[in-house]
Amino acid sequence: MKAKAILPFAFCLLSAGDASAWNLRGHMEIAAIAWDQLTPRAKARVSQLLRLNPDYDHWVEGFSSREKSKAAFTRAAGWADDIKKKDDYTDDGEKPSGPDSARNIGYRDKLMHRYWHYKDIPFSPDGTQTHDGPEPNAETQIITFRNALASEASDDVRSYDLVWLLHLVGDVHQPLHATSRFTQDLPDGDRGGNDVKLCERPCRNELHAFWDNLFGTGTSTRAAINAARKVDDAPAGSAANEDVHAWIVESFELAKSDVYKPPIGVGGGPFTITDTYKRKAKAVANERAAIAGARLAKLLNNALQ
Repeated sequence: MKAKAILPFAFCLLSAGDASAWNLRGHMEIAAIAWDQLTPRAKARVSQLLRLNPDYDHWVEGFSSREKSKAAFTRAAGWADDIKKKDDYTDDGEKPSGPDSARNIGYRDKLMHRYWHYKDIPFSPDGTQTHDGPEPNAETQIITFRNALASEASDDVRSYDLVWLLHLVGDVHQPLHATSRFTQDLPDGDRGGNDVKLCERPCRNELHAFWDNLFGTGTSTRAAINAARKVDDAPAGSAANEDVHAWIVESFELAKSDVYKPPIGVGGGPFTITDTYKRKAKAVANERAAIAGARLAKLLNNALQ
């Protein structure tokens, strides 16, 4: 497969809002990559489980019978973000609080669990004191859901866990979902780049949203499936790494080496992104998508064997 061309950006016209990695297009591309690496047994089982999701009919609308399984799998990767806009889900905040934060009860769970989307490994380039992020987080939940998917849990629970796994495995391969940078002017951390501004004021776009949007901002499932075919294969051997913590450390190291690099300086900005930075970021995103898809497929193949 060939690497995709760099997509245009409208950085200064975007407002970051509630950033979460990647955006829908990125998550769908990762899922489409994973689907093509699933065993026939895994494909059959995930297709059964996805039919239990209340949004299934919406996901497959407009697709032929032959296409529905892959379309549902691809679109389901965005469900963990979709619930942030649903009226019947409760926003329980950015930080876990109490025993309900880590529960695994299937679709009866009506909490948004925003803190499940990342694990922030802290660092500081200027000696500012740091602190670790809370649990549960993306690492604890990937392990919980992976184990439950391979267990005798109810299909309702396993369907819920599956759609979260489709999302979270993608999340932890976005470098800014693995760190928070502490600096003198951001002593509480930059929330994975959410507090690092880009462009000149009053432009409010920020670093996290820039990285989330590296695959573009389209919402077409079919377009994401087609785009995924053009992404280079994952580097040899990368899919064999099943250590979730190691995945997150990889992203953390990439954040330090490839995200927080010139023209991104120390502090909260605003900084102006260069074409060179864009090209490198796009290459990193493509490779992380390929790796995430391969690892997601291996995780599901093993859990559903």
